Amino acid sequence: MRVLKFLLSSQLKRSKRIEQPSGFTLIELLVAMIIAFLVITPLLGFMISVMSTDRQEQAKANTEQEIQAALDYIARDLQQAIYIYDATGVDAIRAELPSSSSTDRVPVLVFWKRELVSNVITITGSQKDDTYVYSLVAYYLIKDSNATWSNAARIARWQIRDGVASASGVSCDGYSGKYVSGYCPSSGYAPFNLDGIGTLEEKMNAWKRLGEYKTTTTDADGTKSTETTIVNYTTTPIVLLDYIDQTITGAPSKITCPTGSTLVAPNTTNFNTRDTFKMTSFYGCVDRINTTAQVFLRGNAIARLQTNNLDYTTNKNAYFPTASIRVQGRGYLFTQ
Repeated sequence: MRVLKFLLSSQLKRSKRIEQPSGFTLIELLVAMIIAFLVITPLLGFMISVMSTDRQEQAKANTEQEIQAALDYIARDLQQAIYIYDATGVDAIRAELPSSSSTDRVPVLVFWKRELVSNVITITGSQKDDTYVYSLVAYYLIKDSNATWSNAARIARWQIRDGVASASGVSCDGYSGKYVSGYCPSSGYAPFNLDGIGTLEEKMNAWKRLGEYKTTTTDADGTKSTETTIVNYTTTPIVLLDYIDQTITGAPSKITCPTGSTLVAPNTTNFNTRDTFKMTSFYGCVDRINTTAQVFLRGNAIARLQTNNLDYTTNKNAYFPTASIRVQGRGYLFTQ
């Protein structure tokens, strides 16, 4: 019995030691929570600050890269230019350009270029040769409420070009000649005319689009009838770059163009009433005689981060990267 009592008492003591409750008191939990709050809160704030700074720097870097890429694209375009319109020239042909009555956009760079068309002229069998055609190109500065784009401004490119002529080709509506199938002139395209008297500037400024054409048909009884067809542009401006500064008041002023160049900022009353005309984020200095243009761009990285309070300020100029490039085109003599 003594042995049994000893074993039973030993087992009960062990069970009490194993089942003895343990844990944190309420005061210990409160102290732990306070310590965790004091440690985690600064770390969380630091992480948020790092992420915000990284986002801002990324916005600046993206804007700078896109502006430089856009300038490179415009430079390659201008290198093929045979004639660049100055401000007077843009005014002169404004009504011939698309969206000429729209108040939310303004043409800035307008020029004629000589464009390569590869593998289009049949030589023999499957062998094909290259040729050149003339194109009219216009770069617009646009600021509107289109939700597809940012609340800043944007640059769009528009182009029409001539067809590839071929004596054995097909007929194209509005044109008397024959063209390679699939290479008709763009809707509304009309070539510039250098015949007659007048300076090169006067002739180029006199360019008119193809607005209509007439077709004559003969009925079975021999009666002829003439039908007039109105031609509308089917080519629309394509956005080249978004996040262009839209600031009107308080932005850096346009530079004074060098001697021999004129500021490409159309100056008619119709343009002066447009907000886009008053912006200084996309403009150029054109030397029409030497077929040279210097193009200036200013981006708006803030528009990548928020939807309001986007205007330029001196203390935030790092968010408005600027770049410029000077390009000389081919000139008309090189096309002869």
